[in-house]
Amino acid sequence: MKLILTKEVLTKFPKLNVGIVIAKGIDNTGKEKGIYKLLQDVEKLIQLNFVPEELAKHPLISPWRAAYSEFGSKPSKYNSSVEALMRRILKGEKIPRISKLVDLYNYLSLKHLIPMGADDLGKTSGSIQLAIAKGNERFVPLGQKKPENPDKGEVIYKDSKRILCRRWNWRDSDETKITEKTKKAVIYVEGLPPVDRKKLVEVCKEVVDLVSTFCGGNVKYFILNKKNPEVSF
Repeated sequence: MKLILTKEVLTKFPKLNVGIVIAKGIDNTGKEKGIYKLLQDVEKLIQLNFVPEELAKHPLISPWRAAYSEFGSKPSKYNSSVEALMRRILKGEKIPRISKLVDLYNYLSLKHLIPMGADDLGKTSGSIQLAIAKGNERFVPLGQKKPENPDKGEVIYKDSKRILCRRWNWRDSDETKITEKTKKAVIYVEGLPPVDRKKLVEVCKEVVDLVSTFCGGNVKYFILNKKNPEVSF
């Protein structure tokens, strides 16, 4: 299996770095109070340190707004995954506790203000690509059953059969979502400047450590960019 950053995406975003964490043989069942505590603590930090009116200008949020504008999606309507999490907290809501793996990457996403997402590798088909949508790809949004198509020009994650995530990190696929039954997963850790390769290595090591601690299995990471656009695993 491969994961590829396509030439079209790297031409538009030449300084992009993407951390890829591959976790195999994990146990994603059950609940962990330790993870709930991590989420609770980071939610409090977001509430104390941010206000909704200032989010769009934050140096780690604004690059994603610019990227969304670049591929034709209004950032005021469509938020990157990390901005959406932050806005939810600032409205007084808690981040839903879903499963150990999802809760961990949500925690780390909020801690570092970096978008993260994941797919169940037991449900994907063929190679995974970060690509530009043609507009005719199949996508079933999280929590829904009816397929839809993306807008032409969107940045998407896709495999040989479907879209795994629309608008880069905006909406996950229901067909490849992480569940308690997930045994092998890919976690995406996404960095646009000022987040560089060095920072992503630091975050990916933390992902590996926490996933190994709470879910077990064999967990390793790779960093993809213009110089190293694909990995086999």
